[in-house]
Amino acid sequence: MSTPYKGTNKLITGIVFGVLTFWLFAQAIVNIVPAVQSDLGISSGTLNIAISLTALFSGIFIVAAGGLADKVGRKKITNIGLVLSIIGSLCLVLTNGSTLLIIGRIIQGLSAACIMPSTIALMKEYFEGAERQRALSYWSIGSWGGSGVCSLLGGAIATYMGWRWIFIFSIIFAILALWLIKDTPESKAQQNGDSKFDVSGLIVFIITMVALNIFITQGAEIGWTSLLTIILLIVAVIGAIVFIKVENGKPNALIDFELFKNAPYTGATVSNFFLNAVAGTLVVANTYVQEGRGFTSFQSGMLSIGYLIAVLAMIRVGEKILQRIGAKKPMLWGTLLTLIGVGVMSLTFLSDFAYTIVVFIGFALFGLGLGIYATPSTDTAVSNAPNDKIGAASGIYKMASSLGSAFGVAISATVYAMIANNTGVHAAATGGIVTNVIFTGIALLSIIFMVPNDAGKSEVK
Repeated sequence: MSTPYKGTNKLITGIVFGVLTFWLFAQAIVNIVPAVQSDLGISSGTLNIAISLTALFSGIFIVAAGGLADKVGRKKITNIGLVLSIIGSLCLVLTNGSTLLIIGRIIQGLSAACIMPSTIALMKEYFEGAERQRALSYWSIGSWGGSGVCSLLGGAIATYMGWRWIFIFSIIFAILALWLIKDTPESKAQQNGDSKFDVSGLIVFIITMVALNIFITQGAEIGWTSLLTIILLIVAVIGAIVFIKVENGKPNALIDFELFKNAPYTGATVSNFFLNAVAGTLVVANTYVQEGRGFTSFQSGMLSIGYLIAVLAMIRVGEKILQRIGAKKPMLWGTLLTLIGVGVMSLTFLSDFAYTIVVFIGFALFGLGLGIYATPSTDTAVSNAPNDKIGAASGIYKMASSLGSAFGVAISATVYAMIANNTGVHAAATGGIVTNVIFTGIALLSIIFMVPNDAGKSEVK
């Protein structure tokens, strides 16, 4: 849809506030696990589900929401996402138990699915050339940097004001975002022919992902050999097989499996999934230093300040390295730095002072690695997609981010809880963090074997 409207700093600010409200509810909660569990009196398994549900529902619906935004309007879907953010956060402010907590986290996941793809589309629509690059860089800084900012601020708010205030601030940011983008014209994609939505694919996908998530997060509490746990696993396996078989070759498929025939795209998407799974490190490390080392939420948040600074500093550096030598080397270097950073956090036998220093350095290396990896990986995914499928390819790539985070957090927290109940928190932290080292190792292998040495070079002018 052509329009004389040009994007403004007001629009950029509104979109960044929308991205930040996503991070306030998505990231901050991993830093306040003991406070929420103590206040609400809920089990670790229930809280584990609540933490992972937002990323899970975001991952499930992000492709669908992106497609819907193209059809009915990107601004409209952004606004719906911000309203859902307000409702979801309000549920958490008012909750006194698990019910509103779970409902709120689901609504927040739907909110994220709406906000992330539609805000990128608005920036691409209303900014051109260098201004578009500038706008998208602010989006990236708000997204990647937002995870660190909200982890830090979440700990400070929880310690000095109470954890519910995190979600009051989330509501405030969402309201500001709605106000800042209200004058932006609507934007839609041109519709070519009949494009029915893949409802059946979405239903099968939801059932499969929810069954798998409950199996991972509740298997220990229900019992790994119980009938319900076995049924959940069977549903997840059969659902995955049916989804792949039915969707493969379908013209309006929820996920276009043809994209995965391109090895660089697959390598970028798979490594993106597993590096986002390393978000489980944040849950395990923050919970451990509070339960095992006596840190407050604020102190545990301060440990990750190096992560925040490193991510913000390295995003543009990763872009420059990409332009000079291509994507594969910075993707490898970033993943390797992340592996080292996460690995040193598993050294729980160290004394309090030594472990504090090691965790601070580990978080900094974690952020350094992700910052270097981010732009080359995204560029590899987008540049290797066909021109008529860039929207679908971007949606799947972002879905990998959300689902990776959901399952990484769920698996890490489950490993931590299982070992903590039997052996103690020190061994539990080691086990939970080593799980994330394995995730990083798989990401590294996917880059080595799937991303060619010249990836990204041909796109640089």
